[in-house]
Amino acid sequence: MKGLTGKTVLITGASSGIGQAIAIRLAEEGCNIVINYRSDGDGAADTRRQAMEKACKDIEVCGVKALLLQGDISKEEDAVSLVQQSIEHFGHLDILVNNAGVQTDSPSEAIDVDSFDWVLGVNLRGAYLCARETIKHLLAHNRPGSIINISSVHEIIPRPQYLSYSISKGGMGNMTKTLALEYAAQGIRVNGIGPGATVTPINEEWTEDPEKQAEVESHIPMGRAGTSEEMAAAVAFLASDEAAYITGQTLYIDGGLTLYADFQNPWSA
Repeated sequence: MKGLTGKTVLITGASSGIGQAIAIRLAEEGCNIVINYRSDGDGAADTRRQAMEKACKDIEVCGVKALLLQGDISKEEDAVSLVQQSIEHFGHLDILVNNAGVQTDSPSEAIDVDSFDWVLGVNLRGAYLCARETIKHLLAHNRPGSIINISSVHEIIPRPQYLSYSISKGGMGNMTKTLALEYAAQGIRVNGIGPGATVTPINEEWTEDPEKQAEVESHIPMGRAGTSEEMAAAVAFLASDEAAYITGQTLYIDGGLTLYADFQNPWSA
């Protein structure tokens, strides 16, 4: 992809799943990567190992660098520190990938406030805080930049019993558009991707059960779940100069799930 070599990118929640795949792919594209994790230090170290193996044929002369940073982005002081440490270490920050996310399931009438606040705090508030600090840096140094928010098909598809998650992703979609509009003239692009059903650790409840996976995939027009690598490829495109004229968009990578899959075979006139 054009324009990624030498850029610095911060990926939140990059110790596994889609975040890990994004870190590896952007390292392959020549980016210096900051791998944020909240509690899984071993997973973050594995992300760094895989990224360096992919990016560097000769690690001794490799131009790509990777930094591990622990932090809980739902806490303002951690979000501010993550961005500041990234800038201090590499001298600048060019790309932010807001990937960290959590979910809980419960009938909506039974959601407790602490659980609700936790999901919104990580998925939406934390993403905003990291975006805010990144934008401050880009504006202060008159630099263009790219922010990519990892949303979900549930940005637009309601998900019963996952109310806080659905609210967080709907809010992320509006945040993407609002920030894109506000900072377009300063060369700061803000986009998102909306993964559909994806084979990741967070989805082990169905990816590890063939019957449940078949049920999930029966609702996908393409007939299969996506991979983390497919999500990462879209992020690399949106972060690159290939997407220089794209801002304020959420790209749904879902095998057609958002196409009202139940209408694939007509059942009404």
